[in-house]
Amino acid sequence: MPTPVSAERPVLVIYTGGTLGMVETARGLVPGHDIEDRLRRALADLPPGRQASLPTFEMLETDRPIDSSSATPGDWQRLAALVARRYRQHAGIVILHGTDTLAWTASSLAFQLLGLDRPVILTGAMRPLEAEGSDAAANVEAALRFAVTPRLQEVAICFAGRLLRGCRTRKWQTREADAFTSPNQPMLGERVDDEVVLYPGRGLADHQRGAPRFELADYAALDAGGVVRLALWPGIQAWQLEAWLHDDRVRGAMLEVWGGGNLPDDPALAGALARASGEGKLLAALSQCPHGPVAFGGYAAGQGLADAGVLSADDMTPEATFTKLVHLLALPLPEEERRRRFLMPLAGER
Repeated sequence: MPTPVSAERPVLVIYTGGTLGMVETARGLVPGHDIEDRLRRALADLPPGRQASLPTFEMLETDRPIDSSSATPGDWQRLAALVARRYRQHAGIVILHGTDTLAWTASSLAFQLLGLDRPVILTGAMRPLEAEGSDAAANVEAALRFAVTPRLQEVAICFAGRLLRGCRTRKWQTREADAFTSPNQPMLGERVDDEVVLYPGRGLADHQRGAPRFELADYAALDAGGVVRLALWPGIQAWQLEAWLHDDRVRGAMLEVWGGGNLPDDPALAGALARASGEGKLLAALSQCPHGPVAFGGYAAGQGLADAGVLSADDMTPEATFTKLVHLLALPLPEEERRRRFLMPLAGER
């Protein structure tokens, strides 16, 4: 049985890289080191009352801090394994991560850490710790406060004072401090003045209990492009789909389709999808629209997707859809079980 969560236990802060810890060089910003001293100095500039009420924390720096644009499924696997090894000794986990793929990592962790019984909070910054007007210290402060909230039992993103479900979140701005949004799920909580507030009835602990304990699969076979991302465009041809889908290295694909789930009226396109699906490749479709679900069959143009064996991603984000495909393909499951699990909510992602 897991050790009961206690706010007296320190939060574990894991630094993976990203803008928050970057330093200026002749070639531009690069991931910096000595993050613990730098972060503690930044938090020491908070008003005394807020400093005094911060939870205690320990720091851990990954072996190779990176710009998050370089992250791979292998990095997601290693980070989940690290959390799984260490989480019992801590009230919660805060992961400092670059913003570009922060939502991808959060989504992957949600699937790997099913049944989580305490907070795992990802955060970062749009400006480095030492930069004028940096948002780094405020984001870390809020994440630390949420990380000692026992009622929060899932992977979440804390950014600009808002707490969002990790596998429901997208990066929406390239420059603004309020960079993340959750298009089809209300936020889990937020910072109000100097307090953090969880909204009742929205957390995973209120809904999906009984999920299996952690699923720490080996992602190595998917790390070199085993799942691909394909977006429809006007005039797309079947040979273009086939060039991707019929490569033996491809085991799954995320298809970004029109509107509520539509495919061009071209039998050759549906045929290419059906052949790939018949080969056992896991294909899932979501809308290119950021809000709302796909529902095959509402229009005749969408029936080809269903007939081809493509699975509906409903209102999932691209990040959650892609990482769920990777996760299910890494598990030793029969094809029908993978398809069944894709269509059910595992971590509040749909």
